[in-house]
Amino acid sequence: MTNPASLDDAAIEALLKGKLDELLDGEDFADPKAFWGKQFDLGLSRVYFASGHGGLKLDPSWQQLVDDRLKAAGAPSNRVINGIGLGFAAPTIEAWGTEEQKRRYLRPMFTTDEIWCQLFSEPGAGSDLAGLATRAVKDGDEWVVNGQKVWTSLAHQSDQAMLVARTDPNAPKHKGLSYFVVDIHAPGVDVRPLRQMTGEAEFNEVYLTDVRLPDSSRIGELGTGWKVSMTTLANERQTWVNPDIPRGAGFIGAAVQTWRDQGHTDPARRNDLVKLWIKAEVYRLNSMRAAQAITADGPGPEGSIGKVVSAELNKEISSFAMNLLGGEGLTYSGYDVGGVKASRHSDGPFSLVDVQRSFLRARANSIEAGSTEINKNILAERILGLPGDVKIDRNTPWNELKRN
Repeated sequence: MTNPASLDDAAIEALLKGKLDELLDGEDFADPKAFWGKQFDLGLSRVYFASGHGGLKLDPSWQQLVDDRLKAAGAPSNRVINGIGLGFAAPTIEAWGTEEQKRRYLRPMFTTDEIWCQLFSEPGAGSDLAGLATRAVKDGDEWVVNGQKVWTSLAHQSDQAMLVARTDPNAPKHKGLSYFVVDIHAPGVDVRPLRQMTGEAEFNEVYLTDVRLPDSSRIGELGTGWKVSMTTLANERQTWVNPDIPRGAGFIGAAVQTWRDQGHTDPARRNDLVKLWIKAEVYRLNSMRAAQAITADGPGPEGSIGKVVSAELNKEISSFAMNLLGGEGLTYSGYDVGGVKASRHSDGPFSLVDVQRSFLRARANSIEAGSTEINKNILAERILGLPGDVKIDRNTPWNELKRN
């Protein structure tokens, strides 16, 4: 069998078009999961993944040809349904998982038969992720996990989770971690939704009490959890430079529509709106440039640029739109008096349900996916080459560190 990666550009293009023709032939998209399964089996889920894992081992730049063709055909997208799994977990498992793990997890993840979430942050370890205290203790061929995670988006709707836990408390905090896959429905996993100020419950606190994991659920070697988690986080930040996700660019569209709907004519306010539109357009164009760099070289610190800029821009634009509403901005239909309102992730985590909801939701943008401060440190150290923060605990065993 010919290795697709050994073909010239013309042959690769012909190969992909042939596979796309096969995928779309007579397809009415009535069964999205069946369609995504066929897409995966043809190697068109991520063409840069290995053959048999949903890809063809091609250069990542070829993915755009596939995405454009599917979008033009009106094919359903699984990104909104399983964004955390497809965006963060899949590239992590492809990079660090065993062949058996890739066969087990990647296809049901792509078909959305298994929804994923991320068990990283803890009450005492948010920005300082390496200081986490959740323990995984070896017991024969299994690990026994105890601890608490928080701010876990979509845990209440998930089937599988990426977990970072401490397997060696005697090692320095970055070196004593390991990375696991956890079945959210396993005994001992308690998911408790947290109501946020939008009225939704997008995220949760998750308690792990004597949860038993087989060693086969460990991703990467023992003690390499920090390195594996960096792959996850780099891919998470990549979403902030994805031009197809309506971050700043999407928010400005809502602000322009609010301007029109409210019948505003004040030239000073119009000038402010145009300035915001220019900022959003600069963000969009820079996202296109950064996305191309990521496609060529893989996820890097460029994602932190989009994260910092978009977080501040979304807050600025949504605040402006709220001011355009005047007194109407004080009304909000998003609260469920009878209890916690279900997450609106069916519309996407960054959907613009209404201006008031966008204003409230944007507050979280400077915290999620790494706080603005953490991302500024990444930019300073990895792009500008500035000296890093002083780290006095780098070589100190974790169990000797002072903790809250």
